[in-house]
Amino acid sequence: MARDRRRKRKVCSFCVDKIDHVDYKDVGRLRRFISERGKLLPRRITGNCARHQRQVTKAVKRARNIALMPYTND
Repeated sequence: MARDRRRKRKVCSFCVDKIDHVDYKDVGRLRRFISERGKLLPRRITGNCARHQRQVTKAVKRARNIALMPYTND
């Protein structure tokens, strides 16, 4: 019976907040999309739309490159 239940659809937090462009300098927001091991979380877990997930990926990589975010979490 547990298989028959449908889960509530996750909504994109960027679309809800009407954020058009994901900024790499907003480290607090970007940390929510990274696992405890430092990996990027996929769309099916975060609930982002495809457009914003691509922007999150680029923003995290840019933030890591200029040392705003770590590559790994120890």
